[in-house]
Amino acid sequence: MSYSNTTEYVIIPKDSYAIIRGCAKCGSKSRFVNTNKFRVNANGNKIDIWLIYQCEKCRHTLNLTVLERVSPNEIGENYKRFLANDIELSREYGVDKAFFVRNRAEIDFDTAEYELKCVNKGTEDIFIIRNPNGVKIRPDKIASELLKVSRSNIKKLIKNNSLEIRTELNGDIIIRKF
Repeated sequence: MSYSNTTEYVIIPKDSYAIIRGCAKCGSKSRFVNTNKFRVNANGNKIDIWLIYQCEKCRHTLNLTVLERVSPNEIGENYKRFLANDIELSREYGVDKAFFVRNRAEIDFDTAEYELKCVNKGTEDIFIIRNPNGVKIRPDKIASELLKVSRSNIKKLIKNNSLEIRTELNGDIIIRKF
Protein backbone atom coordinates (compact mmCIF):
# COMPACT_ATOMS: atom_id res chain seq x y z
CA MET A 1 0.00 0.00 0.00
CA SER A 2 1.33 3.44 -0.77
CA TYR A 3 0.24 6.84 0.38
CA SER A 4 1.49 10.04 -1.16
CA ASN A 5 3.20 12.58 1.06
CA THR A 6 3.48 10.35 4.14
CA THR A 7 5.98 10.44 6.96
CA GLU A 8 7.89 7.17 7.00
CA TYR A 9 9.87 5.66 9.87
CA VAL A 10 11.90 2.49 10.23
CA ILE A 11 12.16 0.51 13.47
CA ILE A 12 15.85 -0.21 14.04
CA PRO A 13 16.98 -2.51 16.87
CA LYS A 14 19.69 -0.86 18.97
CA ASP A 15 21.53 -4.14 19.55
CA SER A 16 21.33 -7.85 18.78
CA TYR A 17 18.33 -9.69 20.10
CA ALA A 18 18.76 -11.78 23.21
CA ILE A 19 17.22 -15.24 23.17
CA ILE A 20 15.51 -17.40 25.77
CA ARG A 21 16.65 -20.99 25.84
CA GLY A 22 17.25 -23.78 28.31
CA CYS A 23 20.77 -23.57 29.71
CA ALA A 24 22.50 -26.91 30.21
CA LYS A 25 24.67 -25.52 33.01
CA CYS A 26 21.97 -23.56 34.91
CA GLY A 27 19.37 -26.28 34.41
CA SER A 28 16.61 -23.78 33.56
CA LYS A 29 15.51 -21.35 30.89
CA SER A 30 17.96 -18.48 30.68
CA ARG A 31 18.62 -15.37 28.67
CA PHE A 32 21.46 -15.70 26.17
CA VAL A 33 23.17 -12.67 24.59
CA ASN A 34 25.25 -12.27 21.45
CA THR A 35 29.01 -12.38 22.12
CA ASN A 36 29.69 -10.85 18.67
CA LYS A 37 32.00 -13.78 17.97
CA PHE A 38 31.82 -16.47 15.32
CA ARG A 39 33.08 -20.02 15.45
CA VAL A 40 34.43 -21.24 12.12
CA ASN A 41 35.18 -24.94 11.69
CA ALA A 42 36.56 -26.69 8.59
CA ASN A 43 35.80 -30.34 7.98
CA GLY A 44 37.57 -31.45 4.81
CA ASN A 45 36.60 -28.97 2.12
CA LYS A 46 33.36 -27.91 3.88
CA ILE A 47 32.95 -25.13 6.42
CA ASP A 48 30.52 -24.64 9.32
CA ILE A 49 30.00 -21.23 10.90
CA TRP A 50 28.15 -20.43 14.13
CA LEU A 51 27.33 -17.22 15.97
CA ILE A 52 28.13 -17.67 19.66
CA TYR A 53 25.56 -16.69 22.29
CA GLN A 54 26.28 -16.78 26.03
CA CYS A 55 24.10 -17.34 29.11
CA GLU A 56 23.94 -14.14 31.16
CA LYS A 57 23.94 -16.07 34.44
CA CYS A 58 26.68 -18.67 34.06
CA ARG A 59 28.40 -17.72 30.76
CA HIS A 60 27.67 -21.14 29.20
CA THR A 61 27.85 -20.80 25.41
CA LEU A 62 25.39 -21.72 22.71
CA ASN A 63 26.25 -21.89 19.00
CA LEU A 64 23.59 -20.77 16.52
CA THR A 65 24.15 -22.05 12.99
CA VAL A 66 24.98 -19.39 10.40
CA LEU A 67 26.22 -21.67 7.61
CA GLU A 68 26.49 -25.43 7.52
CA ARG A 69 28.61 -27.65 5.28
CA VAL A 70 29.36 -25.04 2.64
CA SER A 71 32.29 -24.65 0.32
CA PRO A 72 34.62 -21.70 1.06
CA ASN A 73 33.86 -20.42 -2.45
CA GLU A 74 30.15 -20.15 -1.58
CA ILE A 75 30.84 -17.85 1.38
CA GLY A 76 32.54 -15.16 -0.67
CA GLU A 77 33.85 -11.95 0.88
CA ASN A 78 32.16 -12.53 4.24
CA TYR A 79 34.59 -15.38 4.99
CA LYS A 80 37.26 -12.94 6.19
CA ARG A 81 34.64 -11.07 8.22
CA PHE A 82 33.60 -14.31 9.96
CA LEU A 83 37.24 -15.10 10.77
CA ALA A 84 37.83 -11.58 12.10
CA ASN A 85 34.69 -11.66 14.29
CA ASP A 86 33.33 -8.61 12.49
CA ILE A 87 30.97 -6.87 14.94
CA GLU A 88 28.75 -5.39 12.23
CA LEU A 89 28.27 -8.82 10.66
CA SER A 90 27.44 -10.39 14.03
CA ARG A 91 24.87 -7.64 14.64
CA GLU A 92 23.35 -8.21 11.18
CA TYR A 93 22.74 -11.82 12.13
CA GLY A 94 21.77 -10.76 15.66
CA VAL A 95 18.68 -8.90 14.37
CA ASP A 96 17.76 -11.23 11.50
CA LYS A 97 14.47 -12.83 12.51
CA ALA A 98 14.84 -15.58 9.86
CA PHE A 99 18.20 -16.55 11.42
CA PHE A 100 16.50 -17.17 14.76
CA VAL A 101 13.62 -19.09 13.14
CA ARG A 102 16.14 -21.39 11.39
CA ASN A 103 17.82 -22.02 14.75
CA ARG A 104 14.49 -22.45 16.57
CA ALA A 105 15.52 -19.76 19.03
CA GLU A 106 12.96 -17.73 20.99
CA ILE A 107 13.74 -14.02 20.73
CA ASP A 108 13.40 -12.03 23.96
CA PHE A 109 11.37 -9.14 22.54
CA ASP A 110 10.52 -7.91 26.07
CA THR A 111 14.05 -6.56 26.50
CA ALA A 112 14.71 -5.57 22.87
CA GLU A 113 15.48 -1.88 22.54
CA TYR A 114 14.86 -0.02 19.30
CA GLU A 115 14.86 3.43 17.80
CA LEU A 116 12.55 5.03 15.28
CA LYS A 117 14.42 6.60 12.40
CA CYS A 118 12.62 9.01 10.10
CA VAL A 119 13.46 8.15 6.49
CA ASN A 120 10.92 10.32 4.69
CA LYS A 121 9.36 13.48 6.07
CA GLY A 122 5.91 14.22 4.74
CA THR A 123 2.52 15.08 6.14
CA GLU A 124 1.88 14.57 9.85
CA ASP A 125 -1.49 12.94 9.08
CA ILE A 126 -0.21 9.57 7.85
CA PHE A 127 2.74 7.65 9.29
CA ILE A 128 4.17 4.43 7.88
CA ILE A 129 6.42 2.54 10.24
CA ARG A 130 8.55 -0.10 8.50
CA ASN A 131 9.58 -3.09 10.60
CA PRO A 132 12.14 -5.05 8.53
CA ASN A 133 13.59 -6.89 11.56
CA GLY A 134 10.24 -8.06 12.89
CA VAL A 135 10.47 -6.32 16.26
CA LYS A 136 7.38 -7.31 18.25
CA ILE A 137 5.97 -4.05 19.46
CA ARG A 138 2.49 -2.83 20.23
CA PRO A 139 1.20 -0.47 17.52
CA ASP A 140 -0.40 1.78 20.16
CA LYS A 141 3.03 2.17 21.80
CA ILE A 142 4.55 3.32 18.50
CA ALA A 143 1.63 5.74 17.96
CA SER A 144 2.11 7.08 21.48
CA GLU A 145 5.81 7.72 20.83
CA LEU A 146 5.27 9.39 17.46
CA LEU A 147 2.33 11.57 18.49
CA LYS A 148 3.76 12.29 21.94
CA VAL A 149 0.56 11.42 23.79
CA SER A 150 -0.21 8.73 26.35
CA ARG A 151 -1.45 5.31 25.33
CA SER A 152 -4.76 5.97 27.07
CA ASN A 153 -5.18 9.07 24.87
CA ILE A 154 -4.34 6.97 21.81
CA LYS A 155 -7.17 4.60 22.76
CA LYS A 156 -9.57 7.55 23.14
CA LEU A 157 -8.57 8.92 19.73
CA ILE A 158 -9.21 5.51 18.16
CA LYS A 159 -12.59 5.22 19.90
CA ASN A 160 -13.58 8.72 18.67
CA ASN A 161 -12.55 7.77 15.09
CA SER A 162 -9.85 10.47 15.13
CA LEU A 163 -7.06 7.95 14.70
CA GLU A 164 -6.66 4.67 12.84
CA ILE A 165 -3.85 2.19 13.51
CA ARG A 166 -3.42 -0.79 11.22
CA THR A 167 -0.76 -3.50 11.03
CA GLU A 168 -0.04 -4.81 7.53
CA LEU A 169 0.77 -8.45 6.77
CA ASN A 170 4.46 -7.59 6.28
CA GLY A 171 4.63 -6.12 9.81
CA ASP A 172 4.47 -2.45 8.77
CA ILE A 173 2.29 -0.21 10.92
CA ILE A 174 0.07 2.48 9.39
CA ILE A 175 -1.08 5.35 11.61
CA ARG A 176 -3.63 7.77 10.17
CA LYS A 177 -5.03 10.89 11.84
CA PHE A 178 -8.43 12.22 10.73
